[in-house]
Amino acid sequence: MARVYNFSAGPSMLPEEVLKKAAAEMLDYEGSGQSVMEMSHRSKVYDSIIKGAEQLLRELMNIPDNYKVLFLQGGASTQFAAIPLNFMNKNGKADFVITGQWAKKAYQEAQKYGECKAVASSADKTFSYIPKLDKNEFTKDADYFYICMNNTIYGTVYHELPDTGDVPLIADISSCFLSEPIDVSKFAMVYGGAQKNVAPAGLTICIIREDMLGNARDITPTMLNYQIMADNDSLYNTPPCYTIYICKLVLEWLKEMGGLEAIKERNVKKAKILYDFLDNSKMFKGTVVPEDRSLMNVPFVTDSEELNAKFIKEATEAGFVNLKGHRSVGGMRASIYNAMPVEGVEKLVEFMTEFEKANS
Repeated sequence: MARVYNFSAGPSMLPEEVLKKAAAEMLDYEGSGQSVMEMSHRSKVYDSIIKGAEQLLRELMNIPDNYKVLFLQGGASTQFAAIPLNFMNKNGKADFVITGQWAKKAYQEAQKYGECKAVASSADKTFSYIPKLDKNEFTKDADYFYICMNNTIYGTVYHELPDTGDVPLIADISSCFLSEPIDVSKFAMVYGGAQKNVAPAGLTICIIREDMLGNARDITPTMLNYQIMADNDSLYNTPPCYTIYICKLVLEWLKEMGGLEAIKERNVKKAKILYDFLDNSKMFKGTVVPEDRSLMNVPFVTDSEELNAKFIKEATEAGFVNLKGHRSVGGMRASIYNAMPVEGVEKLVEFMTEFEKANS
């Protein structure tokens, strides 16, 4: 069977070159006579994989030396508790911008551990925009300021970071991870689940400025204590070994592509093709204000639930899969992460054009 164009928000498609290399190395990784799946995480050969992945990530993202890179389990959602347990310990306060379901869940989880303030929200318009911020609303003695950089469900992204002054800025970058360059030095911590743009599900990457470490509450579970994970080079327990290996292959692929500047150029091109079509279509329309549109996640609708359902069904039959929008918002969503080729977006637009003609 031919491969489909997979527009899933996560787990998402991986580069074919990566899948082919992993398949070739499945039984014998670089002459070791074993698969990475069955390899000891304490072995020298695996040590070269995890250290190689970290070095590539540091190179691609230009991560400063005073930041720790952690390869963890538990998904991005586990960090909703780990972050306040590790960092909300000076004044017991944190600020949040509520731009979607994941920011809201992080806010709700952190409320268990301290005083949390939602300084702004875009819930009034179904999270279809990034709210403008009033610095007078910020908590001056907050232990950190939290944002979700790219909102997978709703298709919005921060094009300009909040100016938080001396308050550490923390961002969930799950669905825009490695999609374009970011200045890591502007953050105290960035983190993300890998299953959207970096690797298969099972790996969470946390990049944390060293001065933030060492202040976890006494009740913090060992497995959620960033200092312990950093002291053990992400090897306190068995890490998600195979997922880290695939992550390394993806990072090698990105480097060969020309790095994050090159992949951003490709991502901008893909997004423009789809947004230009939506802006000119009489049937389909995007749901996000143009100035806050994501390069990675593009939600769109018709004016009819029946037509939405028909489109999703026929698109799936034509080899364009996982276009159904998140259950909380309905409609459609095309996630066009790094691995999605330009051709995939072009062919989707061709299909949408034909569908519109046939159903107008």
